Amino acid sequence: MDVAVAAALVPTRTPTLRLPSSRPSSVRPLTPTAGRPARILSLARRAPVAAAALGVSQDTGFAMPGADIVTQNDLLIIGPGVLGRLVAEKWLKEHPGCKVYGQTASTDHHSELTNIGIIPSLKGSTISQKAPYVIFCAPPSRSDDYPGDLRVAASNWNGEGSFLFTSSTALYDCSDNRLCNEDCPSIPVGRGPRTDVLLRAENVVLEAGGCVLRLAGLYKIDRGAHYFWLRKGTLDSRPDHIINQIHYEDAASLAIAIMKKRPRARIFLGCDNKPLSRQEIMDAVNKSGKFDTEFQGFTGTGGPLGKRMENSKTRADIGWEPQYPSFTEFLGVDS
Repeated sequence: MDVAVAAALVPTRTPTLRLPSSRPSSVRPLTPTAGRPARILSLARRAPVAAAALGVSQDTGFAMPGADIVTQNDLLIIGPGVLGRLVAEKWLKEHPGCKVYGQTASTDHHSELTNIGIIPSLKGSTISQKAPYVIFCAPPSRSDDYPGDLRVAASNWNGEGSFLFTSSTALYDCSDNRLCNEDCPSIPVGRGPRTDVLLRAENVVLEAGGCVLRLAGLYKIDRGAHYFWLRKGTLDSRPDHIINQIHYEDAASLAIAIMKKRPRARIFLGCDNKPLSRQEIMDAVNKSGKFDTEFQGFTGTGGPLGKRMENSKTRADIGWEPQYPSFTEFLGVDS
């Protein structure tokens, strides 16, 4: 993504949503209320799905007899985190009766996955038959051989539906706040180790006939660049650096739209077409009144200026439009 959110950093103060409450407390829980728009309701409100009906052990996540019978709309998700879970939820709604498998690096969240209808398994495990649809959402940070992980994912695809890899718009070779679209060249291999990993992973996918979705910075109300900056309070970065974003819900719907089209060996771009500067983003956050603290400001003056992403070609080819046209509209403030 355009912005890497350092989740490992532990802030001294965590902002919370400003929610109406009858309790005289200065600490408000970071949970939506009934009065909040349905678009930011948590997946946790889905009715639990019985693990036995999916052929999965709730304790271990290992498949039991019946779970390995693959049907034409079954989906394998490698890395069912925030984005992967949204993809699963939408896919299950669009394909009743299908099975969605989720492959993870640990068993920590297997019971949560089971509760939202995902059949969990550990990284390295195999299904007896290849899946018609595969989406790879896992980040490279927890992998010793990221391109190798993509090769394994490709080997679990039967070639009939779609194989999609979620990559990053950081791979477009564009800066100085210039316009950048699907036709802009990619940065060359050798520019840096982080981009090299993604470029090599993309090549594995494209050579297998799969597709790549380069996503801009993902966000939702309590996750994304704005939330990280809000926790910091101030940041030593230039305020006019341009940031490109896409809501998690829209990234999930675009990924599904691409998979349903079944294209082969193509690169798509996911963004909301409304690039904003860092300052504009945080001005909107402060203006929204949805958090109990305010961002104090950016203090830097140097550094790159970013790029302005535009994906009209992807939209036309796939027939997709975002639910949230911009970050400011999502927050309910004027642009």
